[in-house]
Amino acid sequence: MLNTTRARRGMVTSPHHLASEAGLRVLREGGNAVEATIAMAATLAVVYPHMTAIGGDGFWLIGRPGEAPVGIDACGRASGAATPELYSSAGLTAIPQRGPQAANTAAGTVAGWGEALALSAEHGGRLPLERLVEDAVWHARNGFAVTASQHELTAQKLPELADVSGFASSFLVDGAAPATGSLMKLPALGETLHRIAIDGTDSFYRGALAREIAHDLEAAGSPVTGDDLAACRARRVTPLSVRLPGIRLYNMPPPTQGLSSLMILALFSRLGVSEAEGFEHVHGLVEATKQAFLVRDRLVGDPDSMTEDPRAWLTDPALDRLAANVDPEHALPWPAPPSAGDTVWLGAIDADGLAASFIQSIYFEFGSGVVLPQTGIVWQNRGSSFQLHGKGPRVLAPGRKPFHTLNPALASFDDGRHMVYGTMGGEGQPQTQAALFTRYALFGQELQAAITAPRWLLGRTWGAETVTLKLEDRFPPDLIAALREAGHDVEIVAPYDAMMGHAGAIARHADGRLEGAGDPRSDGGPMGF
Repeated sequence: MLNTTRARRGMVTSPHHLASEAGLRVLREGGNAVEATIAMAATLAVVYPHMTAIGGDGFWLIGRPGEAPVGIDACGRASGAATPELYSSAGLTAIPQRGPQAANTAAGTVAGWGEALALSAEHGGRLPLERLVEDAVWHARNGFAVTASQHELTAQKLPELADVSGFASSFLVDGAAPATGSLMKLPALGETLHRIAIDGTDSFYRGALAREIAHDLEAAGSPVTGDDLAACRARRVTPLSVRLPGIRLYNMPPPTQGLSSLMILALFSRLGVSEAEGFEHVHGLVEATKQAFLVRDRLVGDPDSMTEDPRAWLTDPALDRLAANVDPEHALPWPAPPSAGDTVWLGAIDADGLAASFIQSIYFEFGSGVVLPQTGIVWQNRGSSFQLHGKGPRVLAPGRKPFHTLNPALASFDDGRHMVYGTMGGEGQPQTQAALFTRYALFGQELQAAITAPRWLLGRTWGAETVTLKLEDRFPPDLIAALREAGHDVEIVAPYDAMMGHAGAIARHADGRLEGAGDPRSDGGPMGF
C-alpha cells in the first residue's frame, strides 16, 4: 500500500478486506460509524478467527470533532472460582497459556457491542443488530477463504492447540492446518451471531444462549460459570488524555496500557526531535517507550486494585521528569518483563464526523484454544496474564480485570482534524501507534506512508519470543549501525513482518475530507465512498 485513500461520505479500515467491506456497506445504507464498526467486528470474528472472536474483550473510544470522546470498557472479570489456590492445587506455579485453565475470565466484547449500540442511538443510529451481523453470518454459514496468516499461525501453534477442547474439529482439516485459500465454514458460530442479533447482546450473558455457553465452558474444564457471565457488564468510562502542541490525545484507562501509549508520545514531544526516520526519531521513541513501560508495569492492572491514579503520570511535572531520564545518545539497559497478544483494531468515521476507534482481542492467536461446541465460540486466554504470587493489581483474584495490552487511540487537532488509529501487536501496540502518529502528525508524512514505512519493536509480541529491539530490514544500514553503537540490542527481521502489527488510521479534516490507511502487513485496508 503506497497511497492514502480519500473520500468524503464515510470511511472504514480493518485488517481484513471482507470486514472493511461489511463496514462500508453499513455506511452506504445510512448507518453511522459505530454501527459500521460493529459490522466489521462481527465479520472479523468469523473471517479472522486466529486474531479475534466474540469470546474475547473489547475497548471503544467514540466521539465527534471538538468533543471529548466516550470510552467503553468491555473487559471480562476473573471467575469467582479463579483463585491462586485453584492452580496451586493442580500443581501449577503459573496460569497455563492454553486450554480450559487459561479460559478463566468472562468475555466482555459482546456486552461492549450492546453499550456501543446504546451510545450509537444517542447519535442517530438506527440499524438493527440483525443487519449489522448480516455479513458475518453469511460468511460463517457459506464459507470464507483461509488467509495465509491463519494457515501459518495454525501450523505454527498446532502443537499447543491440537489437543485443546474443540479446536481440532473447528479449525483443522484432517489434523492439519487448512490450506491458504481453502474454504472454511463456521456454522455454529454463524447461528450464535444470528441468535445474538435476534435476542440482543444481553443473551450472551443471561438466558438460553448463556446457559449453553456456561455448560460448554464447564464441560471443557474452565472455571467460568453462568454466574460469572451474568455478572459481566460493559461500562462507559472517561478516557485518559494528554496534550501535545496543537493536539489532544485520548486513550483508554486501566486495565489497558493506554497510559503508556499516551506517555510515549508526550515524552517524545519533549525531546526536541526535528525530523523523522533518523537516529533521533527511532532512538527517542524507543527510549520514551522504556520510560513509559517502567511506569506501566509497576502501576497498571485491575483498576479497582490500583493504588495510584494513572492521570498523575500525564501531568507536565511527571512527564518532564521522565523525559529528563532519556539519554539522547545511549540506550537504557533492557529488557523489562514482556507481554504478548493477538488482537484486531478497526475504525470508522462517518459523514457527520462521528468516529469510532475499537479494539477486540482474544489475547494469543486462537486465545485459549477452547472452542465451545454448541456455539462455535473461541474463548480468550486473557486471564493467563494474571500472576499467582506476590502483590499488586495483576495478581489473580475473583472479580479482578486482567491487564490488557489493548488500547484504541483517538486524536483531536487544533486545526480541526479528528483522527482514530490503532493496531494489533501486544507489547508493540503503543510503539506502532507512536511510529505512525509521529510520522503523520509531527513530521507531515502522508497517512499511508506513515503506516507502510519500516517499523521497529522493543520486546516480545505476536509471533516473537526474543526481547530485542527488532527492526525491519528496510531501515538504512547506517541507522542500524548507529542504534547498535548506542547500545541497542538490535535484531533484524523480514520486511513487512506481521509481528510489527496490523495498523490502521482514519483522519477527518475540518472541511469533511477523509483520509484512510491500512497496513500492508495485514489482509485488509481502508474503504471509503
